Amino acid sequence: MSKEELAIILERGGVYKNIKGNNPKEVLADLIGSLPINPEVSKDSLLQAVLEREALMPTGIGRGIAIPHPRNPVIPPEAAQLIVLAFLENPVDWNSLDGEKVNTLFLVISSSPAEHLQKISGINFLCRDENFYRMLMERSSLDKLLSYISEAEKQWKSLT
Repeated sequence: MSKEELAIILERGGVYKNIKGNNPKEVLADLIGSLPINPEVSKDSLLQAVLEREALMPTGIGRGIAIPHPRNPVIPPEAAQLIVLAFLENPVDWNSLDGEKVNTLFLVISSSPAEHLQKISGINFLCRDENFYRMLMERSSLDKLLSYISEAEKQWKSLT
């Protein structure tokens, strides 16, 4: 995939449960407000950037999953990238193409456009894997998810 593996970046970002909100803006505000992000990054600016991206085109990929992210990287190149997995308290209408309400988010915060696209692509690919999808719906532990992602990444690398 790329320099930093998905599993490492997700471990850094962590899992957040019972994120509150009745719409994408409220959900994202609750989630971003909870994050221990680099002090160089304003949470308000990050929220605004993610909401601007959502206004262009909703990031719901279907099956109850969304991958919100800013359109452009919002952290400096030397800052640590994050992928945050969030399980919502209540499903929210995210204007997904399949019409299904979202209950699971992967918030991607990266430092370069190339990394950004690779991470989103990797998450999207994983979410189509039935075993991984089942783990998400069961709200499996971070350790179990990271183990699965690490194995998937090893397989991807063996194909390239």
